[in-house]
Amino acid sequence: MSPWVNSLFVDHALLRLAWRNWGVVESGALYRSNHPLPWQLAEATRRHGLRSVINLRGHRTSCGSDALGRAEAARLGLAHADQPLESRGAPHKDRMLRLIGLYRSLPRPILIHCKSGADRTGLAAGVWRLIHGGTAAEAAAELSLRFGHVSAARTGILDAFFAQYAQAEAKGVPFEDWLQRDYDEAALRASFAPRPLASWFTDRVLRRE
Repeated sequence: MSPWVNSLFVDHALLRLAWRNWGVVESGALYRSNHPLPWQLAEATRRHGLRSVINLRGHRTSCGSDALGRAEAARLGLAHADQPLESRGAPHKDRMLRLIGLYRSLPRPILIHCKSGADRTGLAAGVWRLIHGGTAAEAAAELSLRFGHVSAARTGILDAFFAQYAQAEAKGVPFEDWLQRDYDEAALRASFAPRPLASWFTDRVLRRE
């Protein structure tokens, strides 16, 4: 199967032909979207001067969208990094810390993307806000229905991550200190309870990763 056929019909890129789910996290520094097709990445690079891409899906050898995006990034001379995140699990501390490291080391502007640009991309955008002086509320706002995020579903555990930090923020604890010392993945998983109907909708109807 060719990468184009796989991308369009297996990875649902047909739906992304018109729906870009584009967002500006910080102008000139960080942008967000769903998984761009080659010409979409080229256009974003032309318009916004992109220099790097962070793929929040991770390297997928059997995914046509991955192969096409990787090749186009190389053609455009963009730095390309993989940092896989989860959309339905408690964020892993080590992955959050590596993402922060990428934010600080990659040339800007950076584009972050997952498949749909709703959940993992929202989480990553929220982390950017927190390490650049933003509040937990501003970070949580990146997980918005405007981008297709459904907080009542299993993906709502990402909202709970920012809500958990908000309690530490109220005590004056910086985000990275909390992440390093106090964040408890197991406790977050145990405390979060999604709504079954919302989870069915995101998993079976929207078919989110």
